[in-house]
Amino acid sequence: MSSLLSLASFPESAVDRLLDAAFGAERRGRTAYKIREGMAWLPHLSFGIANADGDLIGSLQSWPVALHGADGVQIPLVMVGPVAVEPSLQLGGHGRAMMDAVVAAARAQHSDPLMMIGDPEYYGRFWGFTAEGTGGWNAPGPFEQRRLMALSVDGRIIGGTGMLGPRIRVSA
Repeated sequence: MSSLLSLASFPESAVDRLLDAAFGAERRGRTAYKIREGMAWLPHLSFGIANADGDLIGSLQSWPVALHGADGVQIPLVMVGPVAVEPSLQLGGHGRAMMDAVVAAARAQHSDPLMMIGDPEYYGRFWGFTAEGTGGWNAPGPFEQRRLMALSVDGRIIGGTGMLGPRIRVSA
């Protein structure tokens, strides 16, 4: 039996091992890593799944990012992913359970809109992620526009133009 927990319950080394097993060590060169570069993941929107022995078999991280407009204005977003499941346990519903959890938590917390680079047929069908409103978005690396998707969790309109990147804290 597996259980859904906060990802903060697991050591960072266990998360890294799982991500390497699911995506390979070259994963760090992907565009998604460049978008969230230097950011710490958000514990309140990141989940893990443990097997009966307490070992990490699934992880989902969420990150504070922003759409940076040419005018210097940044629109805060939460980047969801990677969603990783131990390769031998994939297609068992673990990824879907973690996605259900992050979308529910984001709605309950009235978080910033969620965004991801992913499969629109899958993430659109189950959770409503869409590329509508992201056509003016760019990323610091290669990506397919149709796979750059967002989900409003509180009814805010998603749109804007600019470059995705780490969220920059602005001093008041």
